[in-house]
Amino acid sequence: MTKSSLDLLWGTGDRPSRGPKPGLTVDRIVTAAIGLADAEGLDAVSMRRVANELGVGTMSLYRYVPGKTELLDLMHDRVQGEALPDDPPPPTHWRDTVTALARTTLDLYRAHPWLLRVNQARSVLGPSALRGLELCLAGLKGPHGMGLSDPETISVIITVQGYAAGTARMELQASEAARETGIGDDAFWEAQRPYLERAMLSGDYPLMAALADDTFSRETDHFAFGLERLLDGFETLVDRRRKGPVDEEKKGVSGA
Repeated sequence: MTKSSLDLLWGTGDRPSRGPKPGLTVDRIVTAAIGLADAEGLDAVSMRRVANELGVGTMSLYRYVPGKTELLDLMHDRVQGEALPDDPPPPTHWRDTVTALARTTLDLYRAHPWLLRVNQARSVLGPSALRGLELCLAGLKGPHGMGLSDPETISVIITVQGYAAGTARMELQASEAARETGIGDDAFWEAQRPYLERAMLSGDYPLMAALADDTFSRETDHFAFGLERLLDGFETLVDRRRKGPVDEEKKGVSGA
């Protein structure tokens, strides 16, 4: 993280003031960089490539963005704002908030797979990141919220985002494997069929052999299934917290 990133994200950075009115802007630079990353991956993004896309000299970019580190921070915050509504509806039930968080996170990674390559362990928090967190907290801590502590609420968000990122990463790896090898999923699994059939007939894998024919069907929405189980688990915690004091009182009475 650099102070330059924060200055640029929050609008406090200096802008070029010498020479003719510039046609280049931070916004145009970030837009071009995101387009490159979406089309060719994060490795394609460099100050030189972005400058070429904009038809300007590389040094011109440095008058607006100090370097690639700051550019990535700006790109990251920009795409995070894509799914944020300008006029968000009032929050309903916390389950709806968690569901929306999971699905918008997955959609974000699907739209911009390069985000999975960005180290987000210490992300710079810009306007879009904070606005997204504020909207999420409105649903998790509002009138129909979870009633959890602040650290627990953040843990819920981290858990859901991690689940969505894991699903997106598996999808990305599958598509990369198909592209790099030239072998699609159908051909990949078909090549293994004779070996797997012999293995199932050997008797060494009785539980695997007994699985239903549709066990590995592509029609199964594994993401939806896992999300529902996460929601159910969170609900168990929410209910326990709401009933906790009563349960403790009963325990004290029975213990006496």
